[in-house]
Amino acid sequence: MTDYHTLELDVRRDVAVIWLNRPDVRNAFNETMIAELSHALTSLEADDAIRAIVLAGRGPSFCAGADLNWMKKMAGYSSEQNYEDALSLATMLHTLHTLKTPTIARVHGHAYGGGVGLVAACDIAVAALEAEFCLSEVRLGLIPATIGPYVVAAMGERAARRYMLTAERFAAADAYRIGFVHEVAPADKIDQKMDEVLAHLMRGGRAAHTETKSVINAITASPLSQKLIEDTAARIARVRASDEGKEGIRSYLEKRKPAWVPKD
Repeated sequence: MTDYHTLELDVRRDVAVIWLNRPDVRNAFNETMIAELSHALTSLEADDAIRAIVLAGRGPSFCAGADLNWMKKMAGYSSEQNYEDALSLATMLHTLHTLKTPTIARVHGHAYGGGVGLVAACDIAVAALEAEFCLSEVRLGLIPATIGPYVVAAMGERAARRYMLTAERFAAADAYRIGFVHEVAPADKIDQKMDEVLAHLMRGGRAAHTETKSVINAITASPLSQKLIEDTAARIARVRASDEGKEGIRSYLEKRKPAWVPKD
């Protein structure tokens, strides 16, 4: 089994758990985690013994979005580098979303920014009642572009307009109310709820699951395409390189309000 720097794999019989394993930074992702997630997902998909894949987080949070040090590097990227960087994230999310094997997000603590995208790209989401979600990009002068197709599909356009534009935090109960997560449970009962969902999954055939996921994608009103993936990557790359995007990231790193926020 491959040794990963940012992930921990726990394979037990027919279920594989991919643990995001950077608890010191609340499992914020960087280019290494993105690459390792892509590799782990495709490797597990190729294993006929694996019937389901769970995405979970070590430590106090599921995933806090982008890593600060990664954001610092991005601030100095050229437009071409920004695009290639964004495309790697967009491609990983597409891999997760289109995986033949059923996927479940096990969400606790914080799921912010790209972390919300990971939840949205999974087939099923189970959250602890104490979990908190936030699409925080606009407060940094950025946009939720690469995660957008999956988030809008998972919570609906109306809810997406609110939470993407306000960047307000919303609780697991609200995520359940709008259909973004399928099940909620107290933190100490989340694994019990996960086991219940997995038990239902195991009653289905592996090939039937694959074909079911395929037909769902086929009948979706606006199916994902390579053109859309590349378009979302180009959009966030452009915004990252803009004056507002740079000011948003700079103000966040400097722990101050960005220039567009009115002074008290």
